[in-house]
Amino acid sequence: MRKILVVDDEEKIRAIIRKYGEFEGYDITEAQDGMEAVRLCKEQDFDVIILDVMMPELDGFSACREIRKIKRIPVIMLSARGEEYDKIHGFELGIDDYVVKPFSPKELMMRVKVVIERNSGRELVTEHEIFSAEGLCVDFTGRTVSVDGRRVELSPKEYELLFYLVRNRNIALEREKLITEVWGYDYYGDDRTLDTHIKLLRSSLGEYRKFLVTLRGVGYRFEA
Repeated sequence: MRKILVVDDEEKIRAIIRKYGEFEGYDITEAQDGMEAVRLCKEQDFDVIILDVMMPELDGFSACREIRKIKRIPVIMLSARGEEYDKIHGFELGIDDYVVKPFSPKELMMRVKVVIERNSGRELVTEHEIFSAEGLCVDFTGRTVSVDGRRVELSPKEYELLFYLVRNRNIALEREKLITEVWGYDYYGDDRTLDTHIKLLRSSLGEYRKFLVTLRGVGYRFEA
């Protein structure tokens, strides 16, 4: 049985997620603040963490940062704030999805399903695969990216997006195609998530952001 940790200081929110989660067959554990969430993650393993941003003791961003130090558990962030800055901050920490309150519990469960499937079905690469262009080096096997010899840290979704773009370089990729291939066929999120990740990638790649070409009205192309 898949285990979900629900972290929110509002008991009603935890209760509604527990209700829908247990209906879908998940084992639900609750935490009312970030400190308790970190403690539980030290003691147990979870398949997904549903993590609220605004909480007492330790906010969601800080809790995510602390949990990332000890375990790589997929995180779906909940927030009443939908500003781009908050979403970017969350994705920079490596979260898998960002849901704005108020939300549909059914949709949240679909997002949970997608995140679990995406993180449990990763391909095994048997040959060392590396792409390089000028000062950019993308190591698919080692799952690393370097700019002028300096390692840059990306979130899990940023890695997947960059790897897909590089593997399909010089091909015009429609937005829907990228979302389907990187986030999954059952993705129910806002397609602006793609633009946010492209923006983060360009920031990380420095001068080699020039390889990420925007195709107005179509999508993107990695051109190198």
